[in-house]
Amino acid sequence: MRTSRIRTTALAAVTAALALGLTACGGADGDSKAAGGNNAAGTTQSRSASDGDGKGAAEQIESKRTTVGAQQCRGDELLVTAVHRFAGQQGDHLLVTASNEGTKPCWVTSYPAVKLGDDAAVLPHSKKDNPGGDKRITLRPGGKVYSAVNLFDYGSRHQTAQSLAIALRGADGHQNPYYSVVMKGEKQRFSWNEADVLNWSTEKPYDF
Repeated sequence: MRTSRIRTTALAAVTAALALGLTACGGADGDSKAAGGNNAAGTTQSRSASDGDGKGAAEQIESKRTTVGAQQCRGDELLVTAVHRFAGQQGDHLLVTASNEGTKPCWVTSYPAVKLGDDAAVLPHSKKDNPGGDKRITLRPGGKVYSAVNLFDYGSRHQTAQSLAIALRGADGHQNPYYSVVMKGEKQRFSWNEADVLNWSTEKPYDF
């Protein structure tokens, strides 16, 4: 009788432990999911681990590691192109695209230093641009950023060109070496009396 009671007590303890385990896993039926699955508890946990953009916690950590480990982009690892857009119209500008062709992440900041054609003058930053251009934008391999040269042609005593030179700016604002960028697209020649430059951005400016 004593042995039977011990066995019964042990069996009850095992059954209780098993029930608790099934409850933690979402239930004992065939449709139950482990924590983090499609059940209510899993959905709540998944949402709490993600930010407003839908990135998971692991993705955020990886992104921070990438940014911290990245070096400033160099001219020899960037593919830079320029396209004349809205020629002769309101919003006439040169779209500048920089793509990371290297194998490691790198960052750009501020706005590119730009010289148009044979003009040695460095274009100013646009007064209408949004603040915050001193932040670093990290480009993963294959990633792209955009800037734009706003062109203002008043129709007299203007200059014309079909190429430009750009230099990246360091975190201290100083310019790195310049290199030439040849225009692409149908209307490669452009004219200007005045011009200025926008910050680097992950989105194309004037893309409407």
